[in-house]
Amino acid sequence: MAELIDHAEAVKVLRKELHQHPELSGMEKETPLRILAFLKAYPPDEIIYPIGETGLAVIYGSGKPGPAVLFRCELDALPIQEHNTFEHRSAYMGIAHLCGHDGHMAIMCRLAQKVFKDKPTVGKAILLFQPAEETGEGALRVIEDPLFKRLQPDYAFALHNLPGFKKGEIVIKKAVFAAASKGLTLQLTGKTSHAAEPENGISPSPALAEIIQYLSDGNAYKRNCHGFSLITVVHAILGEIAFGVSPAHATLRATFRSFTNQDMETMTADALAFINQVAAKYHLSSEVSWSEVFPSTENHPKAVAYLVKAVKSRNIPYQYIKTPFKWSEDFGHFSNRCTAALFGIGAGENSPALHHEDYDFPDEIIEHGAAVFFEAFQIILNNE
Repeated sequence: MAELIDHAEAVKVLRKELHQHPELSGMEKETPLRILAFLKAYPPDEIIYPIGETGLAVIYGSGKPGPAVLFRCELDALPIQEHNTFEHRSAYMGIAHLCGHDGHMAIMCRLAQKVFKDKPTVGKAILLFQPAEETGEGALRVIEDPLFKRLQPDYAFALHNLPGFKKGEIVIKKAVFAAASKGLTLQLTGKTSHAAEPENGISPSPALAEIIQYLSDGNAYKRNCHGFSLITVVHAILGEIAFGVSPAHATLRATFRSFTNQDMETMTADALAFINQVAAKYHLSSEVSWSEVFPSTENHPKAVAYLVKAVKSRNIPYQYIKTPFKWSEDFGHFSNRCTAALFGIGAGENSPALHHEDYDFPDEIIEHGAAVFFEAFQIILNNE
């Protein structure tokens, strides 16, 4: 028992070290090296690094055929200034682990300890430390990496901590767990003129106003959708600060969200059709680009069933929720490709919200998260 406690405490020390040294999406250079240094005490059978540019995958295998089960956590932090004053606060200005990815990595390392101690007799456990989740780029970057062919998971699982729920409580959702989302950037271009002679130019201002009105009117963009859908205008700029110039350029940015990929496609197509119509009406050229694209994360019923068996086996409190979360997770790229499930773990009913400057991952829930992962792995190996 003392040895087990020592291992668990070592993970908590690691979590604080990771919290103190955050790295932004796509810039995770030192974080995977810290993970590898920690795992030297629990050596994997195979290490794949880097994968997806800055990601890390470690494999604990049996050398025998059987299910390949992938467990994923995230490496990246957020571009937010932390306001906490505790000793392990971020050492870097404007960068902090305020979404709990440091805790997710700690859970994965605790799982590594457990799998190393109790190696599978068939199949293998794949522990993926994925980069760039916050920007929606990391999962697809990993999947499209040729090295991913060495993983080929049959199952994939991930978790996210949830402030507002009891500490350690497991939150399970059938079907869609988290929304699809993506960011629209629209550039409108007309022709400049003197502000005293706007009739000699082509200003994008009336088109910009019409498009903002459309994107802000739920009755307009939701008319062909079947479920939750939302467009939020987040940024708009027209021309320059020049009182003598009628502008030629405008930029608009908006975030699209829906619970299903189909509604996302419908909403996107309708919005683009309206944009093209308005641009033509005012004789403007338009250019659209998309960023931070997250597919809907849809849980497979078989994977959910294994999670329920796992929490019941460990007597861990859990609850089903009926409504998906409106935020997005790029784990949806995995759920589109294999039998997968994302679940939540309560971070405390009074915990600061995710992305809040005072947030800190609660170490008390590390063991709960790792136990669910490990038990689900054992159940799959014994049932496949």
